[in-house]
Formats: sequence, C-alpha cells, structure tokens
Amino acid sequence: MSAIEWVNGLMDTLGAPGAGVAIALENLFPPIPSEAILPLAGFAASTGELNLLAVLLWTTAGSVVGALALYGVGALLGRDRTVALAARLPLVKAADVERTEAWFLRHGTKAVFFGRMIPVFRSLVSVPAGVERMPLPVFLTLTTLGSALWNTAFVLAGHTLGANWTQVTEVVSAYSKVVLAAAALSVTAFVTLRLLRRPGPGRRGADRDTAPDADTDARGERESAEPVS
Repeated sequence: MSAIEWVNGLMDTLGAPGAGVAIALENLFPPIPSEAILPLAGFAASTGELNLLAVLLWTTAGSVVGALALYGVGALLGRDRTVALAARLPLVKAADVERTEAWFLRHGTKAVFFGRMIPVFRSLVSVPAGVERMPLPVFLTLTTLGSALWNTAFVLAGHTLGANWTQVTEVVSAYSKVVLAAAALSVTAFVTLRLLRRPGPGRRGADRDTAPDADTDARGERESAEPVS
C-alpha cells in the first residue's frame, strides 16, 4: 500500500481528524510528505467528503502535536548531550555546535516560523528549539502560525484543483528537490573545508626530518666563517 492510499484510508475512517493524524506523523517521519497529504485532504473537502474548515483546523493541530513531540526530544536531549553526541561525529567539533547555538539564539524565532514552510527542515527545527528551551508559548505560537499558513495554502490548492490536486504535489516536489540539493551542497562544502583545514599526514614528521639538515647547514656556515689560526 502506498503512502497516499494509507492516508486516504485514514481519512475515510476518521474523517478530518485522520488528516490531522497523518500530518502529525509527517513531522516525525518526513518521508510521509505533507505536500501530498494536504492537497488530498483539500480534494476530499471539495467533494463534500470532509468539511473544509475541519480539515484546516485538524491539519494545523496535527502539525503542532508533531512539532511538540520533537521539541520534547530536544528538551530531553539537552545541550550537554547534544554537544557530546556532536563530538563523536566525524568532522564535527564542539565549536560548530556552539556557533549553531549562537545562531539559533539570534534567529530562533524566525527559524521556527519560516522553517514550517521548508521541506525536511520543517520537522528538524523543533529539535534545536527544544534543546535551547525556547519558551513554550513562543514556540507554540510561531509553530501554529507558520503551520497554518503552509497547511491552508496546500489544502486550498487541492480544494481548488479538485481531481487535478496531484499538480500541487508535482510542483512542490521540484521545490523540495531544490531545497535538498542546496542542503547537500552545503554539507559537501562543510566537509570539504574541514578536510582541507586538517594538516596532511606526516607533515610534522617531514618537518622533523628536515630540521637536522638545517641545523647542520647552519653549523657548517659558522665553522667556515671562523678565522683559520
């Protein structure tokens, strides 16, 4: 059974709350795309199977519940454990985590709000919010507003397009690929720069090997400069 068939069956069984459950799971398991769930729910509302307002409310509630679960993971993990885990990762230093932490402290509110409209990042941004213990009322407000905008746009698009709701998925799929490609390039650039900054193997040994020759040359120059008695 495909993800779309599963979501469709969930909505047939539970109605609009089924769409909310699917969106909550999408936060925890990003391979279940909201870009497919939301237009499908909008299409179901256009046929009269679901109530449009109920779909909007339940999908936004599902987004908030899923985000809260990941916020809880970050809060339980905490800063010290995050730094400890990062230190075990290859090419990652504690300084990288500290810089990320400083960035999130400066831009965390914007990251949580606008992050709800970026594939994959939409789910992951809740974790650092939990790690940094962003005030829960602020987190909930930003998550609700950002999710409501994203969900409403896609539900209404599916409602408007009707049976052609899959066109929304196709467009956003291209957008998602661009975002993921940019993320992959960023990671590649980070790894490349970190490797280039590492001293080459044997470099210190090579310096030690050449040092005696330099000392020998210096002693030879001093001896040649002494007057012959």
